[in-house]
Amino acid sequence: MGVMSSSPQVPLEQVVKVRRAPRYGVFTALGAALGVVAAMILATVFDGTSEASPYTQVDYSLSQAFGFIMLWCVPAGILLAMLIALLLDRTVGRRSRDVTAVHELVVDEG
Repeated sequence: MGVMSSSPQVPLEQVVKVRRAPRYGVFTALGAALGVVAAMILATVFDGTSEASPYTQVDYSLSQAFGFIMLWCVPAGILLAMLIALLLDRTVGRRSRDVTAVHELVVDEG
């Protein structure tokens, strides 16, 4: 099999920088949820479904209008949340601290 050394491994200590960073996936989901809520509010406050569209002469239902509004509000909410995450990364990310990390080698003798 392999040659095993009888000398014990000395753990390697190294000083590394650690900083906090926002979780971008969480900010994306919150931005999308914010966009859906904004689309709900806009679809119920502004009733554009009572008469036919002046451009297409088609009557749209409230759910169709909500879908159209959501096409604009969800990307806008994600964009807004990503900008906030980037600002937090720039301000909070500047503060880093030094810590000592120990790298150990584990040999499976099985």
